[in-house]
Amino acid sequence: MAWYAARRLLASVPVVLASTFVVFLMVTYSGDPLGDFKTQQLRQNNNPAIRADRIRGEQHFLRLDHPLLERYWLWIKGIVLHGDFGPSRHVPDIGAELGNRLLVTARLVTLAMLLAVVLALVVGVVSAVRRARVTDHLLTLVSVVFLSLPVFWFAVLLKDYLAVDLNTSLGRRLLFTMGESTPNLAGGFWTQLGDALGHLVLPTLVLALSVYPPWSRFQRTSMVEVLDSDYVRLARAKGLPRRRVLVHHALRTALIPLATVVAVDFAGLVGSTVITEQIFTWQGMGTMLLDGIKDRDVYVVLAWLLVVAVVVVVVNLISDLLYAVLDPRIRVG
Repeated sequence: MAWYAARRLLASVPVVLASTFVVFLMVTYSGDPLGDFKTQQLRQNNNPAIRADRIRGEQHFLRLDHPLLERYWLWIKGIVLHGDFGPSRHVPDIGAELGNRLLVTARLVTLAMLLAVVLALVVGVVSAVRRARVTDHLLTLVSVVFLSLPVFWFAVLLKDYLAVDLNTSLGRRLLFTMGESTPNLAGGFWTQLGDALGHLVLPTLVLALSVYPPWSRFQRTSMVEVLDSDYVRLARAKGLPRRRVLVHHALRTALIPLATVVAVDFAGLVGSTVITEQIFTWQGMGTMLLDGIKDRDVYVVLAWLLVVAVVVVVVNLISDLLYAVLDPRIRVG
């Protein structure tokens, strides 16, 4: 198992390097980062010499006066050796800001993914066991409804109706609709924890209920296929308890396709997080990306894309390791 994990880890290194270069090329050729600055200088300065001198200074600050490959090397070298993600006029320290925003987004994405996986497992297994019955049809209908709801509309719906009505009926604020925490909140650990959970409920529900339906359908299909396999029929014929057959023989094998689809859909989950954070005014990674795009801040956008690319590669690596845990034959191979 250790050698299998080491091989997968080594195979991920060139993937990460390739992703950094692709990200750099995408941002570099997405437009002129000095477009707004040049327009502003054109309006403010009638002297062409002063205008050209300021534009050259900004180009030098953003390293645009270097060749493409040299700029990429300076960017990568700064990240690896110094933790420097590049220069920015709007963010004094991109690395520090990125770390703070990442902590905010990580707790939302982690909790949403865990909840979505649990829902997918429960709904998929129950639908497979009760296939072609009322329970299966009802769970399928609910999944299709959640799958059909646009993320932004679903978020607004929960924010403006569920949270407001529930808080009004209880006479106190139980669910929060803005921000990731209450500013300057006084109190101990439990007060801080309750406040954090209150802010997490709505965005977590939006993300989890938006992504679990396709996962549950994959789990149902995989579970039905495994339940109809010969070795499961043999386990039943040997008189093993129904619960043991489902959990130890069927579910473990049926989890492999779910691990695959979760890893593949993780990037989509991060994209939904950008929309969700904007609606609930969370100061996380999504807001940082949108601010970077609005300000044409090249290195902020690069930092966001780099972190997401690395996280996606890590999630896929974890998925590969789960294959070996769920199916020992993969380790042997």
